[in-house]
Amino acid sequence: MLDLKIFKKNPIARYPTLDTVLMIEETIEKYNGDVNRTELWKKLPRKVMWQTYLMVLDYLAYSNKIIVDPKDGKIVWIWNPKLAKLLEKRGLIIK
Repeated sequence: MLDLKIFKKNPIARYPTLDTVLMIEETIEKYNGDVNRTELWKKLPRKVMWQTYLMVLDYLAYSNKIIVDPKDGKIVWIWNPKLAKLLEKRGLIIK
């Protein structure tokens, strides 16, 4: 599902701002596992172009913050910063 081509320079693409990425992340966390990508897009507090929205979802999947359930397409937030800090303290991950 992840299309790395979207991260390459595309003169037509609209690249998201950090504010947009954070808004989408917060919405995914709020509806964690309850909605698919179309439903989530409709629940965003501000309008985002579909192409830009898909680019953010691909980025979040690429950075291991979300996964998409293959059975029903629901988006699940998997990033756990508390666990990452704990693993870093134990020397199991390096920043």
